[in-house]
Amino acid sequence: MNKLMRAYGVGEKETTAEATSFQLTRRGFIASGAGGALALGLPGLGYAQAAASSATSVPELNAWVVIAPDDTVTVRIARSEMGQGSLTGLAQMVAEELECDWAKVRTEYPTPGQNLARNRVWRNFSTGGSRGIRESHEYVRKGGAAARMMLLQAAAHRWQVPLADVKVSKGIVSHASGKRARYGELVADAAKLTPPAEAAITLKDPKDWHTLNKRLARLDTADKVTGRQIYGADLKLPGMLNASIQACPVFGGKLKSFNAAAITQRKGIKGVYAVGDNAVAVVADTWWRANSALLALPIEWELGPNAKASSEAFAETLKTALDAPEAAVGSTQGDAKAAIAGSARKIEASYGFPHQNHACMEPMNATALFTPAAGDKPARCEVWTPTQNGEAALAAVSEASGLPNTQCDVYKIHLGGGFGRRGMTDYVRQAVAIARQLPGTPVKLLWSREEDMLQGRFHPVTQCKLTAGLDANGEITGLHM
Repeated sequence: MNKLMRAYGVGEKETTAEATSFQLTRRGFIASGAGGALALGLPGLGYAQAAASSATSVPELNAWVVIAPDDTVTVRIARSEMGQGSLTGLAQMVAEELECDWAKVRTEYPTPGQNLARNRVWRNFSTGGSRGIRESHEYVRKGGAAARMMLLQAAAHRWQVPLADVKVSKGIVSHASGKRARYGELVADAAKLTPPAEAAITLKDPKDWHTLNKRLARLDTADKVTGRQIYGADLKLPGMLNASIQACPVFGGKLKSFNAAAITQRKGIKGVYAVGDNAVAVVADTWWRANSALLALPIEWELGPNAKASSEAFAETLKTALDAPEAAVGSTQGDAKAAIAGSARKIEASYGFPHQNHACMEPMNATALFTPAAGDKPARCEVWTPTQNGEAALAAVSEASGLPNTQCDVYKIHLGGGFGRRGMTDYVRQAVAIARQLPGTPVKLLWSREEDMLQGRFHPVTQCKLTAGLDANGEITGLHM
């Protein structure tokens, strides 16, 4: 949890396998922490054992698991949750190897800034397709297994018994003598141990799974159903201003001019700013006032070389290309054209698919805070945003702010839809560019629905023509696509 969020009483979003016991409104976070917690995870990935937790004085072993004295297990998730279930799936993997009580599991996101500072201990922050789980399941599971090994070793040392005689079930460690201890009671002792070498970590056989092989209730479902889930569009920080933006309606076009004087006297307006060379933003005390003023703002665009592009022109180009003799051939079996020419009957059909927007339910958004240097404190830029690639977002913040990435960070929020669109960083760069105009003030940039649809990164338009030759019995003799 970063210092700003603490000072504002705003905590990182956490999900829990229990029925949610803390109060969390749709429009605000509560601060939460794991006092006296032990952080455990995968060894050999750049952690210094003596590194102290930012929340406690308990030494941190490594990255994936934090266990509090009350047995609450916090699993750190580097990948993004955008409705596909990665958050729960990755937590299940860690919990399976950890042998903890699933009802006491919750999750939190580390930041890409923390990842870089710790030699990329969490590795890849990118989420797309099925890669969030497919690419990380082994080392994430090892994080849970390493934690389990250390906790069992701590119990064996405490009871002066062989490690092989110590067992664990749902976070309760036991011995045949009748001795028992909860994970929360063992974490302080485990913190003093040397982490196991990665080569010494053995993962469980799938036949022995009891958590990972079950279809469990998603950790994020309850908050989404009740409206407690915080998305980027919901985020509020004290003193925060709101921005709406318009970029050139034609790709490749530029911003020519705008008449800020026409709207600056409107209620709540705090500023009108050019953003890069192709957009203009209005900042106000509320987003509605910012967007309403933006719609009334006189803007002139230089539309550029794509001004005359049209769906009709694209369609005609593709239609012509369907019959182009020089078209590449992807796969050939026999002489389809000859078979069709000599067939008793020929049928033909053409299919078209237009440009398609990702159309995320939540429009693109990011909240940025640019804090200028003061005394011996260097300048800093922080962004809260739903992103599919935290490290790419951090790189964008660094570039847009003009600061090294060590003076920037990105706090990831659940995504209201991604589909690849939030793997891009245009909206993050825009938010930072605006926040630089208002140093010391958090600014939330929220695209209007119209802007979100207009500035999409579209699925290519396509056309396809199928031609088939049939014999006298109606059987296919040749097929050309």
